[in-house]
Amino acid sequence: MPALEMAEAIRKQEISCVEVVDTILERIEKINPKINAYCTVLAEEARQAAKEADEAVEQRKHLGPLHGVPVSIKDLIFTKGTRTTFGSKIFENFIPERDAIVVQRLKAAGAIILGKTNTPEFGYKGVTDNLLFGVTRNPWNLNLTSGGSSGGAGAAVAAGLGPLAVGSDGGGSIRIPSSFCGIFGFKPSFGRIPRYPELPVWETLAHNGPMTRTVRDAALMLDVMAGPHDADRLSLPDGKVSYLKSVESRPKELRAAWSIDLGYAVVDPQIRTIVEKAVKVFEDLGWKLQEVHPNFGDPEPIFTTMVLAETSAALINAMDEWGDKIDPPLARLVEYGKDVSAIDYVRATFQRKELWEKVYKFFKKYDLLLTPTLAVPPFPIEEGMGPRVINGKKVSILGWMAFTFPFNLTGQPAASVPCGWTREGLPVGLQIIGRRFDDVTVLQSAAAFEEASPWAQKRPPID
Repeated sequence: MPALEMAEAIRKQEISCVEVVDTILERIEKINPKINAYCTVLAEEARQAAKEADEAVEQRKHLGPLHGVPVSIKDLIFTKGTRTTFGSKIFENFIPERDAIVVQRLKAAGAIILGKTNTPEFGYKGVTDNLLFGVTRNPWNLNLTSGGSSGGAGAAVAAGLGPLAVGSDGGGSIRIPSSFCGIFGFKPSFGRIPRYPELPVWETLAHNGPMTRTVRDAALMLDVMAGPHDADRLSLPDGKVSYLKSVESRPKELRAAWSIDLGYAVVDPQIRTIVEKAVKVFEDLGWKLQEVHPNFGDPEPIFTTMVLAETSAALINAMDEWGDKIDPPLARLVEYGKDVSAIDYVRATFQRKELWEKVYKFFKKYDLLLTPTLAVPPFPIEEGMGPRVINGKKVSILGWMAFTFPFNLTGQPAASVPCGWTREGLPVGLQIIGRRFDDVTVLQSAAAFEEASPWAQKRPPID
């Protein structure tokens, strides 16, 4: 049941909050051992919150828009009184004294926290495994990765272990698992959802956002989570818009550009075929669609320089004590980052500005840019951090996620919507990128695509 319908049924007392929570907890008990989506389940706390939520309904108290609806929180996000490990042995026993702003707002809206979802250590890579909790598996095929770094969140939503999940995205970490798991994931405009408190890393790249089975559920979550907060100096002013109401309509006119490779990416042939078919839906909706070859250049050197430097700065002091207990590829990344000079880093920020100038000029002509979310379908867990050969060509370590991280550098809103399935029955995502701050148009176009090409009824054979 979509969260929107669930909240309405709870308000009308057609179902109880206890019934909802008990049913989902039973499913978590059955399914989670297979996929390892949750690293912490708050069963007792959720049941108690559900009882209190039912009492509020019976007493006809004011109910928030998510009253009684279960939600999961990625284990990178602070939760008061609940262990938050960041997927790291360094924080194995860390219990925050306060909630992150996004968690505060969800609770204030009546949501019930089910637990924490698995993530790679500090969310540094696009697959989900760590030395504390192990690997998260894809509900569509348990031998494949769920993606990352919000892989636990993506797997949980896809497998029916809760309708709503909070993810975070520093280089694709919402969109990657959304594509691999066949759900909707939305990276809002940078600063749309405040991020505080948090560990100091990737401060100008990371976004929090919703991961759901439907676009409307994501819009409902965004209505609750978005808005400024003085604790986050980079948070955006109030847009004074209801995202949920906005998706009930769609633009009459829209100029959509689409690119199969952004001029530099290598793409799996199945992905190419599925996405080329999917983008034609935008023409069927009456919008203008044009294939483009944007001259953005490959932004991987910019992204890599910034990530190396910021990760090393955040973790270098912990290496003497914890180096042998950190995920080995992450430890190597920290060591490489020591060689990035201040001049290298500042030069990368200049190059980031040059990239933005190209993107800004491009979006003066188009409302949206459509691309594959990822260059490949879900790959075997044994492939580690991703394939190094795509369609017979060698690629960099970020080659398979070449479409996601550029738009963390620019901070634009970007969504992944399920747009088809491979011959093996694996989900494929279409990425929809909007103009700076234009979250509404991305959500509206995603909702229109969902209506024209529905996906939510297609579920993984995990049972």
